Amino acid sequence: MKGWLLQHRQASAQAFRRLASTPLNTLLGALVLGIALALPAGGEMLLANFQRLAQRIAATPQISVFMALDATKKEVAEVESRLRKHPGTREVKLVPREETLRRLKESEGLGEVIESLPRNPFPDAFVVVPGDESPAALEAMRSEFAGYPRVEHVQLDSAWVKKLDALLRLARLAVGLLAVVLGVALVAVTFNTIRLQILTQAEEVEVSRLLGATDAYIRRPFYYFGALQGLAGGAVAWLAVLGATLLLRLPVGELASLYGIDFSLHILPLSDSILLFALAAWLGWAGAWLSLIRHLSEN
Repeated sequence: MKGWLLQHRQASAQAFRRLASTPLNTLLGALVLGIALALPAGGEMLLANFQRLAQRIAATPQISVFMALDATKKEVAEVESRLRKHPGTREVKLVPREETLRRLKESEGLGEVIESLPRNPFPDAFVVVPGDESPAALEAMRSEFAGYPRVEHVQLDSAWVKKLDALLRLARLAVGLLAVVLGVALVAVTFNTIRLQILTQAEEVEVSRLLGATDAYIRRPFYYFGALQGLAGGAVAWLAVLGATLLLRLPVGELASLYGIDFSLHILPLSDSILLFALAAWLGWAGAWLSLIRHLSEN
């Protein structure tokens, strides 16, 4: 076990030395990889902030439950009890038919019309604020409430929820496709870099083979080289996204304040930052692996 750890330590130290021996090439490579990674990382940052903003400005969806006109007070009370005990409801408000009639009588232009009606045409109703605002959960609750006894109609105000959900899914798909395309470009850059490293050190590799070095021993420093180069690109991407977030925070906050919204841009969360670095290292390793596979197959 100690020998295995020693080999990896030596391979990583050798990769560090190779990177440090060509600082300009290392910097340029990190910038290229960083720009490629910064685009999807920045898109994810903007998408997460847009989702937060949408949750602030969008009205809370509501489910309106209308009872039958001839429903008794007891039946209304039973439905109210079921709605309040439902695990998916956050708030339930009863709107009695008498209150609806009184409000419409007080409305300008409708008072005389309402007064001329022979009887109250409005049913008792409930306004339900759901706890889960996802379109699937809202639709499931609407279907369930429609099956309650003496419930005549259930209206779901979720058009904006569906539009917002569709927009966010489309944006996430676009960010994902961009990440895939630029990830392929990152692998290609690492592939060519490792290829040049292998050609430059071809004699050293051959001597190592003659001395009995295994393919795994020969490959290991190149794997570390690719992973470290990917990590450097990830660091550049993270700093670029951080800088863009800090630069945009003040003007975005001022724009939001003009609309009466207290909002500011947030930087990439820790989980997304870790994912960015891990993905960058893996893509660098993948480029090195592909390059080594091709070189060893040719030789």
